[in-house]
Amino acid sequence: MNLIIVPDKATTGQSSCLSHRQIGVMALAGLVLLPLVVGQVFYRIHDRLRGDHGPAAAVVAVHQQELVAQRAAIATTRARTEAHVNALAQRLGQLQAQMWRLNALGSHLARMAGLDKNEFDFTREPAMGGPMPRPAIEPVAPVLFPALDALDTRLANQAERLQALETLLLNRQLEAAVTPSGWPVQGGWISSGFGWRVDPFSGRRALHEGVDIASRLGSSIHAMGDGVVSHAGPKAGYGLMVEVTHGNIVTRYAHATAVLVKVGDRVDRGQPVATVGTSGRSTGPHLHFEVLRQGKAVNPGPYLDTYKHS
Repeated sequence: MNLIIVPDKATTGQSSCLSHRQIGVMALAGLVLLPLVVGQVFYRIHDRLRGDHGPAAAVVAVHQQELVAQRAAIATTRARTEAHVNALAQRLGQLQAQMWRLNALGSHLARMAGLDKNEFDFTREPAMGGPMPRPAIEPVAPVLFPALDALDTRLANQAERLQALETLLLNRQLEAAVTPSGWPVQGGWISSGFGWRVDPFSGRRALHEGVDIASRLGSSIHAMGDGVVSHAGPKAGYGLMVEVTHGNIVTRYAHATAVLVKVGDRVDRGQPVATVGTSGRSTGPHLHFEVLRQGKAVNPGPYLDTYKHS
């Protein structure tokens, strides 16, 4: 290879000839030194760039930390919200179950009391109304659970009142069941009332402590209320008699021709206890009916359905 070197001010140039060996050494030196030079240049550029963007990188790192903290706070808030929602769902489920129980109890009481079904329909929502309310200023969430607690308390109080009402109605129903009422025989008519009269056997004035109901011989005599048989058999002056105790009230069915129950039997209103006869001090087939309250004979008239049978 020939190289011609021409100086700026020289008129003639100088010629130099390089051997193949020299060219090889120069190429090898270029291949070794060039990567070192390029690497040094890139290192300086990278160092310059890193020095110029250091504050921005720090800001980015701070924002990344804030994002991590916000995500953690969101996760915590979400977990708490889910816990509150689960508690709310559980409380609403309990209140709904109580409402169903109260509705069933209310319907049962309405049927027991014979109330108007359309007026006391516990399967429908209660009638409510009012003017348009003003927008709420405070958020609903902070007062939600106290409101539910108050509703829970009101429902519990209502349940207690309804149970007390049910007990009262049951007591009234029981009292009505054991209180004598109705008519003790099939057909018949009152042949002698309660009070002072002329005794048919002695002809003297005497107190009649019951009513006599003339009826067909052998017809059924029915209990006037629920109770327990306290006497069944002969009794002086009464002939064959059945006595039924209804709490503090006792009913007597006398002059029977047959007794159908025994002492200690529990009888229901309308159950046959004897048959009409003329045993004892009797002038003919009839029922002598007495009512005793606390051991004292009272007028049986208020307990008899005399309108239909007198």
